[in-house]
Amino acid sequence: MKSVTKQTTNVIGAALFAAAMSLPLSQSVFAEAAPERGLVSFKYLNYKDSQPDQERVTVNAYTVMGMAPIAGKWSISTTYTNDSVSGASPEYNSHIVSGASKMKDHREAVDLSVTRYLQSGSVTLGSSYSKENDYISRSYSAQESISTEDKNTTFTFGGSYTSDTINPTVNKDLFYDKRGVSALIGVTRVLTKQDIVQLNIGYSRAKGYNSDPYKLFDERPDKRESKTVMTRWNHHFDRKDGTSRISYRYYTDTYGIKAHTFGVEYVQPLPKEWTVTPLVRLYSQTAADFYLSDFPDPSADLPTYYSMDQRLSAFGAITIGIKLEKKIAKDWLVDAKLESYEQRAEWCITGGGDTGLARFRARSIQLGLSRHF
Repeated sequence: MKSVTKQTTNVIGAALFAAAMSLPLSQSVFAEAAPERGLVSFKYLNYKDSQPDQERVTVNAYTVMGMAPIAGKWSISTTYTNDSVSGASPEYNSHIVSGASKMKDHREAVDLSVTRYLQSGSVTLGSSYSKENDYISRSYSAQESISTEDKNTTFTFGGSYTSDTINPTVNKDLFYDKRGVSALIGVTRVLTKQDIVQLNIGYSRAKGYNSDPYKLFDERPDKRESKTVMTRWNHHFDRKDGTSRISYRYYTDTYGIKAHTFGVEYVQPLPKEWTVTPLVRLYSQTAADFYLSDFPDPSADLPTYYSMDQRLSAFGAITIGIKLEKKIAKDWLVDAKLESYEQRAEWCITGGGDTGLARFRARSIQLGLSRHF
């Protein structure tokens, strides 16, 4: 059976709450104090995507996380993730007939981080390891947060290094390497009793094997650089005791992709220890410079770089979801989250989408249980 590619695994893994543990740069940053209590939590994810008349990917995953305070100035966190992926993926893109590739994979990942809390901030060191049939990834990260004397402003600086090894199941004699570095600078500001804003600027660089070994007509540059700018604004409504969370993210990379993500959530506490959070996310991206919507002319030479992977095409997407939380007794919390995603070429806000692509849909269900101790 063909293994799932790391690119697919990354997309799915983003739905797991544990992903943030291996990438501290993605966490929201505020002035912190050492935790007084520990935390244990369990998350389960079921994910399924589809296109018209096409069987696609199904994922079942669970994550166990634990955090414990140490000596009043330290904390240690660890996460274990186990997921299984099965289904089919087109060898080209969805509007070109090509027997879809069957895939089945199993991934395990372990993350560990240690945080030292200081009078005016914190320092976190982290490491993660993940392994699947054809892919091994190791990463190391560091992050520092520094708050001003009035605790209303927090500055964040961070970086990470990742080393990946790819051994495609289609040819066990082949080995590929990829190395990546990333950095982040951020500032979080408490404006009023009801408002908090945040600005993060990120940079990442991956060098090595960036192509997909399971797709035909896929030859990508061996270096990819990306830049992101993310803003967040949280506002609390005193009368309703609810909080809105608004975010915008801009992304650009050396492949020629430019992407916009706009998100809105509203957290509303309800009677009897319930909380409901509806959410909407809008996404749009331009195509990579080397994306091909159809087979190249056989009489002409192939360009240096080319790919028919529809994930590199221009498209827009909408995600709608809802999360319910319920506090049980004093220390227990249960939650459930449902999200529905749809992607279409004509939804690209800048135009130029590959209109021959079939619409893509996905839904995910997450269930969680956590306890403080």
